[in-house]
Amino acid sequence: MTSAAVMHGFVTGFTIGDPSRGIITLSHLLFADDTLIFYEVDQNQLRALKALLLCFEAASGLKVNFDKSELVPVENVSNTRQLASILGCKVAALPITYLGLPLGAATRASSIWDSVIEKIGRKLAG
Repeated sequence: MTSAAVMHGFVTGFTIGDPSRGIITLSHLLFADDTLIFYEVDQNQLRALKALLLCFEAASGLKVNFDKSELVPVENVSNTRQLASILGCKVAALPITYLGLPLGAATRASSIWDSVIEKIGRKLAG
């Protein structure tokens, strides 16, 4: 459903890559019950996303927990609270953790990886 929403222009995502090597549009990342959805700062896209999630609920019988969901602006967004109210979710800020990995942190700072290294070390030890 998310791919169809992107294909028909309801949700934009963002493009990554080099034109000479190929460009991909990244709109969402899914793993088990963790989901990241990327979209432009546009109320219409957010309303389309909300409609998509409500359709998912109706089709699957599962419930999206908007209370546990977060809107995370990547750059300076002046109407963040207004956008979050469309979804009925909280506002968070980068860096965040997704699947145990830091997102949006300064990748050159080795300290951001300390908790990941510790966790892997504990798993390997026993």
